[in-house]
Amino acid sequence: MRTRLRRILVAAVALLTAMSALPAAAAQGHSRQQHPSHGGLSATIRYTEYGIPHILAKNYTDLGFGTGWAQAADQVCTLADGFVTVRGERSRFFGPDAAPDFSLSSAARNLSSDLYFQGVREARTVEKLLAEPAPRGPSRQAKDLMRGFAAGYNAWLEQNRVTDPACKGAAWVRPVTALDVAARGFALAVLGGQGRGVDGITAAQPPTTTSTAAPDAQDTARAARELLAADTADMGSNAVAFSGTTTANGRGLLLGNPHYPWQGGRRFWQSQQTIPGELNVSGGSLLGSATVSIGHNAKVAWSHTVATGVPLNLHQLTLDPADPTAYLVDGKPEKMTKRTVTVRVKDGAPVTRTQWWTRYGPVVTSFGASLPLPWSSTTAYALNDPNSANLRASDTALGFSKARSTAEVLGSLRRTQGLPWVNTVAADSGGHTLFTQSQVLPRITDELAQRCSTPLGKVTYPSAGLAILDGSRGDCALGSDPDAVQPGVFGPAKMPSLRDATYAENSNDSAWLSNADKPLTGYERVFGTIGTQRSLRTRGAIEDVSAMAQRGRLTVRDLQAQQFANRVPAGDLAAADAAKACAALPGGTATGSGGTAVDVSAACGVLAAWDRTVNTDSRGALLFDRLWRKIPAAQLWKVPFSAADPVHTPNTLNTASPAFATALADAVTELRTAGIALNSPLGQHQFVVRNGQRIAVSGGTESLGVWNKVEPVWDPAQGGYTEVTTGSSYIQAVGWDGSRCPVARTLLSYSQSSNPNSPHHSDQTRLYSREKWVTSRFCEKDILTSPGLKVVHVRER
Repeated sequence: MRTRLRRILVAAVALLTAMSALPAAAAQGHSRQQHPSHGGLSATIRYTEYGIPHILAKNYTDLGFGTGWAQAADQVCTLADGFVTVRGERSRFFGPDAAPDFSLSSAARNLSSDLYFQGVREARTVEKLLAEPAPRGPSRQAKDLMRGFAAGYNAWLEQNRVTDPACKGAAWVRPVTALDVAARGFALAVLGGQGRGVDGITAAQPPTTTSTAAPDAQDTARAARELLAADTADMGSNAVAFSGTTTANGRGLLLGNPHYPWQGGRRFWQSQQTIPGELNVSGGSLLGSATVSIGHNAKVAWSHTVATGVPLNLHQLTLDPADPTAYLVDGKPEKMTKRTVTVRVKDGAPVTRTQWWTRYGPVVTSFGASLPLPWSSTTAYALNDPNSANLRASDTALGFSKARSTAEVLGSLRRTQGLPWVNTVAADSGGHTLFTQSQVLPRITDELAQRCSTPLGKVTYPSAGLAILDGSRGDCALGSDPDAVQPGVFGPAKMPSLRDATYAENSNDSAWLSNADKPLTGYERVFGTIGTQRSLRTRGAIEDVSAMAQRGRLTVRDLQAQQFANRVPAGDLAAADAAKACAALPGGTATGSGGTAVDVSAACGVLAAWDRTVNTDSRGALLFDRLWRKIPAAQLWKVPFSAADPVHTPNTLNTASPAFATALADAVTELRTAGIALNSPLGQHQFVVRNGQRIAVSGGTESLGVWNKVEPVWDPAQGGYTEVTTGSSYIQAVGWDGSRCPVARTLLSYSQSSNPNSPHHSDQTRLYSREKWVTSRFCEKDILTSPGLKVVHVRER
């Protein structure tokens, strides 16, 4: 005990010395001494293992300053790229036809991205939101964080050299303003609404000839389902909270496993933020955010999962027969607002386009190529996105960061209503749990949809949750709830919520089975479905966490084991039947899709012997994975879904379908052609490459139902799965033991820095490969005794 105390005292002395003596750029390996001026913004950054910064500041502006500085140090190129996006300058620097990274909108080309974001800028949309008084607009604290973040980012640029080859010496890496930081937050808020329709908003032009073309209702509904499902397939999450009735010490537990992109502007970045006596929180922040998005403090932990709520709706406009840019409301014509936007283009003349806006929002002519919404002589469609009036996410995050219980987490959501497209799962040291789908959604009640849906909407709303309302009727306005922060959205009382259940879990399905023993019902269709088939990931998760809760005596170690159990629910359901059907094939052959007979006999034993996991040493996992991807979903199961048994149905692989044998033949052919043995260990062919070295990756794709989800890129010429696009990202397992310090283990799968020259470019990726964790250093004594402690005092010059 005395030795430990002595170490803490020595470290504290070293900290005080370092704060006044170390150069500001120490964490970047620069040797030049800083000579800061007095009176500017400042913060102290204590770096512990794996380059995790613990940012200490005296107020919110200084905290934002330290956060902006530290994020720039790790992610300057990715941040700078995002700021070019929200300034509408991608075409100027990168050309109009190149594609953005899709982190801040769904725009297919730089030009459409620029036309949209330049239009937002010229309309002063973000400035108007900043000017709104709290709680409808951001608080003073949130705005101070944004201002400080911009100053910190700029100070880092001024005082350091960019070494990342992605933007070293680039003209587009420039200082930013607090408005740029706020605009990035706006882009994230509208990601599921206007951001999804950028191409259709910027391409919308009135018809030049007489036309009455209308979209097909069934095709539109199918495209809408696929579009909305892609959000959770590409960027989903798992999270579970366990109550004190299930744990070893009566305190809560939380495991958060968000599945976010491994590259680009929607990565997480890990830190601790501290204002003594005011704020102390650790966790992962989305890049460009000055607050912690997913994390924990001394009393509560939370995570988010992408929700099934549809954060937009359409209004079908009846156009004035004499003017396709005017629409009728209660029989009276109303002119659209014309916005003319000009974008500078690299090596070319500026491009000018017109956008058309209505009382409901912008006219939109498509959601991608698969969902056209033609603007005809009689009809157009306007997009309503309530999150275009929501710049409150920072205040919601601040409320979480200061919360002392799950009840206070829920209170923050009710006060601020700042989350645009996620659920919240939380646990606290008192043993309480929370699931809530408290997101900003258009106030589409089932009654309103029944009364006001157009013929197209009568198909899309029940099928996909996308309401298409009659914009010609004033009585079809969305209305307001008395407890809502802004008009036209649901108030907190309408949000599906589950408090103090033994477990609360979500894997991107609707709120219905957050706890299979306490199904949530009674919410409007726009929030999600009730009594419908769940994904295999949800089914597997419920099986796992309900068994854990029933077993009881849970600890943080159990959460860590669940994260990397790598059980494949699809394998448990189908591998034995697949092996049996394989062995029964006449002559051990199956006919592939090309009509060629293939000897698949060797695959039978591999499938039978497979351990049903996607660990890096699992033999047969790759074969099953490639087989599973090739069987059409409609032909998988013999036993259909039953709402009476949603966790265990559908089931029983339909091996009698010709699609099974064809898929098996194709999978075997594919692996043999690539020179991959059918029983080769997964990790030899599922990996990422960092600085020329392979790092094996465990986990599996969405359709397999694996908790530890990864979406890898198949490149058999290079050895198999050679990169991960999305998957397990900022992972945290948190509990409490009665002390002042939470028991927390974390892991940032893709590491802190995108810069290949950084020592923290792949260090946590290697931990992830070995299924190891970082012990969170939350309390001062833990920070000060870190073996790798490095203290940096940063200040404006």
